[in-house]
Amino acid sequence: MKRRIALCIAVSLCAGMYAGNPPGIYKKGWIDFNKNGVMDVYEDPSAPLEARVKDLLSQMTMEEKTCQMATLYGSGRVLKDSLPTEQWKNEIWKDGIANIDEQANGLGKFGSSLSYPYVNSVENRQAIQRWFVEQTRLGIPVDFTNEGIRGLCHDRATMFPAQCGQGATWNKELISEIAKVTAEEAKALGYTNIYSPILDIAQDPRWGRVVECYGEDPFLVGELGKRMIKGLQAEGLVSTPKHFAVYSIPVGGRDAGTRTDPHVAPREMRTLYIEPFRKAFCEAGALGVMSSYNDYDGEPITGSYHFLTEILRHEWGFKGYVVSDSEAVEFLYSKHNVAANAVDGAAQVINAGLNVRTNFTLPENFIRPLRQAISEGKVSEQTIDSRVADVLRVKFMMGLFDNPYKGDAKKPEKVVHSKEHQAVSMRAALESIVLLKNENNILPLSKSTKKVAVIGPNAAEVDNLICRYGPANAPIKTVYQGIKDYLPDADVRYAKGADIIDKYFPESELYDVPLDKDEQAMIDEAVALAKESDVAIMVLGGNEKTVREEYSRTNLDLCGRQEKLLQAVYATGKPVVLLLVDGRAATINWAEHYIPGIVHAWFPGEFMGDAVAKVLFGDYNPGGKLAVTFPRSVGQIPFAFPFKPGSDSKGFVRVTGTLYPFGYGLSYTTFAYSDLKIENPVIGVQGSVKLSCKVKNTGKVAGDEVVQLYLHDEMSSVTTYVKVLRGFERVHLEPGEEKTVNFVLTPQELGLWNKDNHFVVEPGTFAVMVGSSSQDIRLQDKFEVK
Repeated sequence: MKRRIALCIAVSLCAGMYAGNPPGIYKKGWIDFNKNGVMDVYEDPSAPLEARVKDLLSQMTMEEKTCQMATLYGSGRVLKDSLPTEQWKNEIWKDGIANIDEQANGLGKFGSSLSYPYVNSVENRQAIQRWFVEQTRLGIPVDFTNEGIRGLCHDRATMFPAQCGQGATWNKELISEIAKVTAEEAKALGYTNIYSPILDIAQDPRWGRVVECYGEDPFLVGELGKRMIKGLQAEGLVSTPKHFAVYSIPVGGRDAGTRTDPHVAPREMRTLYIEPFRKAFCEAGALGVMSSYNDYDGEPITGSYHFLTEILRHEWGFKGYVVSDSEAVEFLYSKHNVAANAVDGAAQVINAGLNVRTNFTLPENFIRPLRQAISEGKVSEQTIDSRVADVLRVKFMMGLFDNPYKGDAKKPEKVVHSKEHQAVSMRAALESIVLLKNENNILPLSKSTKKVAVIGPNAAEVDNLICRYGPANAPIKTVYQGIKDYLPDADVRYAKGADIIDKYFPESELYDVPLDKDEQAMIDEAVALAKESDVAIMVLGGNEKTVREEYSRTNLDLCGRQEKLLQAVYATGKPVVLLLVDGRAATINWAEHYIPGIVHAWFPGEFMGDAVAKVLFGDYNPGGKLAVTFPRSVGQIPFAFPFKPGSDSKGFVRVTGTLYPFGYGLSYTTFAYSDLKIENPVIGVQGSVKLSCKVKNTGKVAGDEVVQLYLHDEMSSVTTYVKVLRGFERVHLEPGEEKTVNFVLTPQELGLWNKDNHFVVEPGTFAVMVGSSSQDIRLQDKFEVK
C-alpha cells in the first residue's frame, strides 16, 4: 500500500513539476497540443484524417520529424528513468518520439515495481504521455507498443499457449478469442500497438523461433494470423505482424549470430514465405509491420526498396508504418556491409521505406546520423515527410490526438487476467494438445489409478516455461501439480530423473558421454519410483534452455539424458506414457517404436497442468493437429509441407518418410467422412468453387475433428506442389452426430506465380482431397477451370 501511495504522489508531482505546465490546453472536445490557443486543423477531431496529417506535418521542424522516426525502449533498458525528469528537456526526445516500447510491462530493471498492481503501470504510461503532450512544442502523443504473441507481454496478464500450440488448435474462432482477450487487456493497461502475430512459417525445426510460429504452411499461418490481426484492430489497437520478410529460414536453420542468408528461390518466396503477410495487409488491413534483419539474395530486407515499398506499399497497399527489428538498421553496416557507416545506413533504410528504427540503444544513435544524411542530400525532405506522415496517420487513426491518455486507471484488474479471460486460456491449452500415439488405447488413463509417477525435467518446471515475449510472473500450474490436484485420492509422486540438458550439451550430441554419479542417481530415483507405481507419465521435451530466439539446434533428438531416462523407466515393465512439452518437432523415433502412448502439449500456458490432466485421464478428448511435419531424421531437412513432386521419394541408403505428417493428430473417438459435393465442377478463371462434405462422430465419446481440404493442380506452366492446404474447419461432434462442412475456393486459392512472375489462375483440372491429415485423405474429386 505504501508503494502504491508513493507512486500516486510521484505521478501527481510529475504532471505538474515543470515550469510553464499548461493546464489550459485541455479544451471542451479538443486539446491544444501546440499551445497556441487556437484549434489547428490537426487538433480538430472533426477534420478529415489527411487534412490533420498535412497540417501537423507542415508545422514540424526537421528535428521534430526525425524524432518521429525512432523508438525509445522503456523499463530502464534505454529509458533509464521510471518517470519524467527535468533532464528530459535536454534529451533528444524533447522534440517527441515515435513510440516507447515495453514501458512498465514487468521487464527491465524496474520489474514489477512499475507493472503490478496493474494501475501502477497505467498511471506510469499516462504520466509519461502527459509529459510528451504538455512539455513538447507540438504535443505529439507517443505510441506505446508491446509484444503480444502468447498473451499480452505484461506482468501477470493472461498467458496463452505459445504460437506453435495455437497453430496446433487449427481453430480460427479460438484465435479470434485470443486476439480479443489480448486486445482488451492491452486497452485496459493503455498499450496502443501490439507486435503480433508472428507470420513467419516454420519450415526448419532446427531454427530456435519455430516455437513462436503458427506452423510451417503459409495457408494455415495466414488464416490464423488474419484472425489475430482483425481481433486486435477491432478493439482500436494497431497490429504489427513480424518479421517481414523471408526471415524464418536462415542458412542451416542457424539463429543467433547468423540470422541471415535464406536460401529461397523467388517463386518459393512469393508462394510460401510472404504469402501470410499478403493476407495480413490485403485481407486483414494490418497497420503495422516489423522489417527483419536478414537479407534476401544479398539485399538486406530493411534496406530494400523492393520489399518495403514496391511489394508492401505498391502491390499490397499498406497504409501503416514499418518498424525495424532490433539492430536490423545497424546490420547494414555491421554485418551485411552494404553501407559504409551509420549515416549511409540511415539513408538506405529510410529511402527503402522504413519509418521507425528500433534497437536497444539510444534513439539519437539513429536520429543524428539520419539528420546528417538529410543535410548531405542523401535523403530528401519529401521522403522524410512521407515516412513521418505514415507514423502520424496511424497515431490519428488510433485516436491518440483525441484521447492520448489510454488505459483504465481505476479498475484495470476487472479486465486483466479476469476469470473470463482465464477460461479462454484454458480452452486454448486443451485444444492445442495433440495425441500422437495410442497403442491398444492406453489413453485415457483410468481415474481410479492408485499410484502415479510423474517423471521428467518438465514435470515440475515453471521458470523455464515463461517466455520474455509473454506475460512475466505467469501463474503456471505444473504437470505434476495438475495431476495431483486432479487425482486427490491417488498417490501421485514426482522425480525429476534428468535435467533438460546435460553439462556437456550440445557437445554430448556428437558422441556418447558416460553418466556421472549425479545423473545416474537421478535416473535411479526415477526408476525406483516407476517400479512402485501403476503408471509412469514421462514429461520430457524442451524449454527456454533449448528452444527460443537465438537457440537453434543441430539435432532434433531429446536433449541431454532424457532418452536414457525414458529407456530406463520403460525397462521397468510398467505402463509408460510420454508427454512432450516442447516448442519444436522432435525425432522421437525410439519413443514412437516402443512407448504406447505419446501426447504433445507444446507450451500450453498457465493452465498446462489442468489441461494435461484432463486429456490424460479422459475428461477432454484431444483434437489438436500437427501444424509442422515431424521428420524421422535431422538429415532429411529441409523437409516440410507442402512438398514438391519427388521430394519425399524413397532412397537406397537414406531414411524416408515422416515420423508424423503435417495435419496429423489422433482422437479418443473415430470420424467418418462422406458426401463430398462440388456445387460447380466447371468454372472460369475468375470463378469460385463451392464444395461441401459430411463428417460424423462414429465413436462413443464427444470429440473435435479438423476437416482439411487439399488441392492439386494436375498440370501447370511451372512445377507446383503435390498438394496444398486450401481450407480447414475444426468441428465439435457428439457421439453419432454428423455435420456438413462447407468450403469456398476463390481465384486466390487456385492461382500460382507463373513464368513471368504474375499471379494467375491457369485453366486445367484440379484434384480435391479432403481428410484428417495431409496423408490421411478420406474423400476425393475433381473440378475444371476453363
